[in-house]
Amino acid sequence: MTIVPDDKDWTWVLERACPECGFDARAVAPASVAARLRGTAQDYVEVLDREDALRRPSEEVWSPTEYACHVRDVHRVFAGRVRLMLAEDDPEFENWDQDRTALEERYAEQRPAEVAKELVEAASDAADVYDGVPDAEWDRTGRRSNGSVFTIGSLATYHLHDVVHHLWDVRRAD
Repeated sequence: MTIVPDDKDWTWVLERACPECGFDARAVAPASVAARLRGTAQDYVEVLDREDALRRPSEEVWSPTEYACHVRDVHRVFAGRVRLMLAEDDPEFENWDQDRTALEERYAEQRPAEVAKELVEAASDAADVYDGVPDAEWDRTGRRSNGSVFTIGSLATYHLHDVVHHLWDVRRAD
């Protein structure tokens, strides 16, 4: 699987249902994202407890552990972005090369039990950040270097789509 570079414009997932996983960001209240992130973390723990957690279904598709490593890191990156959006006016996000991270962090070699623990911690931290967004701050903006502009609310639902979509990926590979 090739992960799309961070600067690729995938904001369309905010405007219509994902044709693959069915996630529809329009139906998600941003304030509900925190609870859903915590719930999906437990789903990933179950996936990482499977016997095949380290096995790729095919050479071009990540193993459940590799997907979980990516999701762990997505939680970390998005929590940082929300913190930045709360601290600064319309910040530009640092680019994140997801493919490079997967290679440098050796996703394929990580232990499922450790990844599960780290993913739950990262999801909890991200959820805490979203839980701490004051009602009047959900419209604060931040942007990618490619010009894509997010509010904290749209970033939250975009974040949740990534997490839900990759859970769909690992379940589809069953």
